[in-house]
Amino acid sequence: MLEDSFPYLLLLTGFAAGLMDAAVGGGGLLQIPGLFNLLPASTPVASVMGINKFASCCGTLTATRQYLRRIPVPWKMLLPAAVLAFAASYLGAKAVVFFPVQYMKPAMLLIMIAMCLYTFLKKDLGQAVRTEKLTRRETWWGLFFGALIGFYDGIFGPGTGSLLAFVFVRFYGYDFLTANASAKVINSTTNLAALTFFIPQGHVVWVWAVPLALANLCGGIIGAHLAIRGGTRFLRYGFMLLLCLTIGKFAWDLLS
Repeated sequence: MLEDSFPYLLLLTGFAAGLMDAAVGGGGLLQIPGLFNLLPASTPVASVMGINKFASCCGTLTATRQYLRRIPVPWKMLLPAAVLAFAASYLGAKAVVFFPVQYMKPAMLLIMIAMCLYTFLKKDLGQAVRTEKLTRRETWWGLFFGALIGFYDGIFGPGTGSLLAFVFVRFYGYDFLTANASAKVINSTTNLAALTFFIPQGHVVWVWAVPLALANLCGGIIGAHLAIRGGTRFLRYGFMLLLCLTIGKFAWDLLS
């Protein structure tokens, strides 16, 4: 029965993950568990991650294009930060065998709880639109955060979009729409960096990755449209909901 419905469930998973990721982030929370449940049990973990990254990259690039057509972003800081994030993400993927990844999940659980509480308590966070240009110091900090979060994305991954969006809102004073658009730019480059590792190694199974990517792409278009139309208030609530889901997922994994 599951084999008969496999193509439809795969497409539904990709669409829902793309929509969620474009709107508030965290599409991997849906897509990765979905792939582990839907793909044959014999599928290597590296192939599951490669399929996920290819589909996510297509959806994120599509959502990024939707955002950039309507939302101005700080390109002077974002472009070099994206380049650093790309390099750092690739290094993170290469370093994963040497890094104690098992400590990442409890550390990220604490970080996500702190981010959620801060966003909940600070009601005006991410609501005001910043008009002044970035200072030189803020630009340098942007390069640092891009490299740091890029490395994290390469070595572990979950919550990358949330971390980026929170940095842009908390440390730069951007509204959630601008923060989300900016996060998508860097997230796109870290996804591409991961693919430069997965594709040459043969970890992308194209017969599954391509239809999943098309579904992810369609979800990304609709998710970005909903986020832009809903505005910063919609994104604030969506961001907190995403953090709660991430906290619940990490806590469940640690306790089970």
